[in-house]
Amino acid sequence: MTAEPETLRADARRNREQIIAAAKKMFLEFGPDVPMEDIARGAGVGVGTLYRRFPDREALIRAVARDNFEVVLAEARAVAAEEPSAWQAIVRLLTRSLDLKLSVHLAVVSPLAWAIIRNDEKTQEFRDGIMAVLDELIQAAQADGSMRDDVAAGDVALLCSMLLRPNRFGSDEKWSETVLDRALGVIVDGLRAGGTSPLPGRPVTGDDLRKR
Repeated sequence: MTAEPETLRADARRNREQIIAAAKKMFLEFGPDVPMEDIARGAGVGVGTLYRRFPDREALIRAVARDNFEVVLAEARAVAAEEPSAWQAIVRLLTRSLDLKLSVHLAVVSPLAWAIIRNDEKTQEFRDGIMAVLDELIQAAQADGSMRDDVAAGDVALLCSMLLRPNRFGSDEKWSETVLDRALGVIVDGLRAGGTSPLPGRPVTGDDLRKR
């Protein structure tokens, strides 16, 4: 009898993790207004179970954002420590991190998600940590001459956001991934120092994005 509450807690925790994992995938592909029924189906749970864990869409978006931003912050710190140069760390983050892409989507691309998470202190704590790591990497790459010196973390986030509009390339996922990888390659080359044209205005910072 004493094991039953622990089993229920474990089941509830597992359901929550499955729902968040399914929501992260669908938010990135379709945006955070994807039907809750589709998220439940993707998580392998009933709609009632989803609503017991997350009573409304706002609660689910907030939970996904907290989970995702925390993962990205840990990943950013690990990449910064593991890569031999700041430039290589930046390229690795931009080209390999699906979690980073979802963070950009929630914070920059989706007005619905940003309206929900902009005042969530925990999410913003993680978000500020990510921007701080990215700022440090950019400044280091600019200092060693590997990255153009007229951009900031907000510019990088905005460039990534332009690639993340859901369903832009239809249902051919393989072709879409190839196109996006090529576009990201062009962006990375555009951030590299040397052979660049002056940019109008001033660099866009992380604080600039937060104020929008």
